[in-house]
Amino acid sequence: MAVNPSARGLTALRLFLGVFFLFEGIGKIGWLMDPSPLTTQLTGYLQGANQWNRAYLETVCLPGAAVFARLVLFGELATGVSLILGAYARYAAIAAFLMVLNIHFASGALFQYRFLTNGYGLPVLGGLLALAVGGAALPLSLRK
Repeated sequence: MAVNPSARGLTALRLFLGVFFLFEGIGKIGWLMDPSPLTTQLTGYLQGANQWNRAYLETVCLPGAAVFARLVLFGELATGVSLILGAYARYAAIAAFLMVLNIHFASGALFQYRFLTNGYGLPVLGGLLALAVGGAALPLSLRK
């Protein structure tokens, strides 16, 4: 049975994004015991915040930073493993899409030109969206 070239392309995308998220999560292992790096990052976002994200930062992100630091850590690790193994890859892609969109909204980057040229922005969101739509039953998947 021949494998569709598009499926091979999505498999490569799934594996590359999986490694990306796995190592993003590994880089945040310290957040498990000390969420202050996330708090510092979110506080920095307040400096350039606009009306769209200032209220979000002040009422949701900063008060919940200790919880979010752990959720982001585990979310990135779980997404990475899921995408690499190909188990529940579509669900992982949807969750990761929302995580990435959230951080860009919180940072205010979503409302700036630099979002369009940021490698963590459209390329990652586009790849995750492609996996969310067509990432089922790909080659080299643990779960078809």
